[in-house]
Amino acid sequence: MASNVYIQDSEGAAVPSGEFEYWHWRVFVVLALWAAGVAAATLAGVFETLPMQAVAPLAALGIIAPVVLYKTVPSLGAFLRSRSLDYFTTFHLWRIGAAGLFFWYGSQNLLPETFVRHAAWGDLLAGLLVLPLLFSASKGLRKYVLFHTVGFLDFILAVGTGLYFTIIGDPAMSSIATLPLILIPLFGVSVSGASHIIAFDIMRGRSQGDAAYEQAA
Repeated sequence: MASNVYIQDSEGAAVPSGEFEYWHWRVFVVLALWAAGVAAATLAGVFETLPMQAVAPLAALGIIAPVVLYKTVPSLGAFLRSRSLDYFTTFHLWRIGAAGLFFWYGSQNLLPETFVRHAAWGDLLAGLLVLPLLFSASKGLRKYVLFHTVGFLDFILAVGTGLYFTIIGDPAMSSIATLPLILIPLFGVSVSGASHIIAFDIMRGRSQGDAAYEQAA
């Protein structure tokens, strides 16, 4: 009878290799179904029946749920902690496309000018920062700390600005509930926010592990 092969994550948790294989495909399937579900709901007119202000709590739920699962499902947490930080960084390339959409909608006066200025330029910067980071020869945590800090600050500014215009009911924000823009708050923003938070937690754990190793040496 074959014995289980265990893989150790960055915090020392040992998880059967079979569970890692399980999460390899499960994460991508869930993300694909999530995006498809948002698109299908939009096409079915679900968001037309909801007030504009409903988008914000739905986006917040999309951030909170993955973080809660990461912290409460041991095998998922171990799998994510075992990944390269590139795993949580490459996804942010989507923000270049989001910036393009914001610029175009803004040029058609379909989004508030202030929102476009805050969200589009910040997303463009965050997305473009991914490329040099991925090809950098540096192996330390510092480059990831820099990227996720810049990306998260942009995230706060863009989401905060969007939330403000949504709460006051600016008519120009109605476009955010239509395709393809709806995929930004209800998929891209949610996954980006969760990936920033999870990456920060993983970097904290790895930096503490490095410090402990240096003290023991």
